[in-house]
Amino acid sequence: MPERPQALIAMTAAYVPQVFPPEVLARLRGSVTVDETLVAASLSAPDSRIRETLARTEILLTGWGCPRLDADVLAAAPHLRAVLHSAGSVKGLVTPELWRRGIVVSSAAEANALPVAEYTLAMILLAGKDVFAHRDRLRAEPAAYPGWGLLPGIGNHGRRVGIVGASRIGRRLIELLRPFDLRPALTDPYVDQREAAALGVPLLDLDDLLRTSEIVTLHAPETPRTRRLIGRRELALMPDGAVLINTARGALVDHDALTAELRTGRLSAILDVTDPEPLPADSPLLGLPNAFVTPHLAGSQGNEAARLGSAVAEEAERLLAGAELAYGVDPAALERAA
Repeated sequence: MPERPQALIAMTAAYVPQVFPPEVLARLRGSVTVDETLVAASLSAPDSRIRETLARTEILLTGWGCPRLDADVLAAAPHLRAVLHSAGSVKGLVTPELWRRGIVVSSAAEANALPVAEYTLAMILLAGKDVFAHRDRLRAEPAAYPGWGLLPGIGNHGRRVGIVGASRIGRRLIELLRPFDLRPALTDPYVDQREAAALGVPLLDLDDLLRTSEIVTLHAPETPRTRRLIGRRELALMPDGAVLINTARGALVDHDALTAELRTGRLSAILDVTDPEPLPADSPLLGLPNAFVTPHLAGSQGNEAARLGSAVAEEAERLLAGAELAYGVDPAALERAA
């Protein structure tokens, strides 16, 4: 049996047991030689064991906290041929030198898309019932709900959901919405009418989507084009009572404009990402009754992290079998990726 190639884990050590639990490590070891106790949080000035291992490493198993793979790091890894990333975006670690070396890169972004889409689906359904406002009112005025009764203005029958961005998460959300009696619509400058039809959703421009959607959910990457994509003008287009959900990047939303709009009581917001992140303790968004803020937990958490490690193990198997990577990163597409 041929010797398995050397791999090295490069990420924040505290995440390793969750991303690579025993069953995932066992599968990974079927393809590579790896020591889960040797974790490189730094590659520029590593200790002697990491330096020696890096010099023999063919496959780098990266994750949250991995340092940038610059020319100095790559010079210390002359045999490196693949970077398998156990998280989403690789923008923080890839460099032009890495691409020049012909090193292939894979990302577990597809695996991470599922919990984000699930979180978004849950929030859409809860927002349609106006759950958060009614919970707060019940706490403050129990007598306002004497028993069963029909509450006007809420429900998920035929509600229009506007999806901003046909990213992996946006597409997965479209799939998850199919069994429900909701009406999703999409806006994305890189999607044409034929592709939207294949996804089963109408394609609108951003303004039309904002005007006609009772719930708007953001799934676009942060780029110069999308920074502050939702500002004062865009928020004003949304109908009274509409809900904005952001699980993408905090910088897509002008938080000053959002705060001002929320203070009028006209709109509500569900924010899993903010700008800055975390919010300062005195941020109005943490106290407004129509702002529901969660601490960037929509992505893989707890037992979901093992799904990311499994995606890496699968990619290692494909790589060593000479097959095409399922989740390979195209450097040309990084500009418009998360």
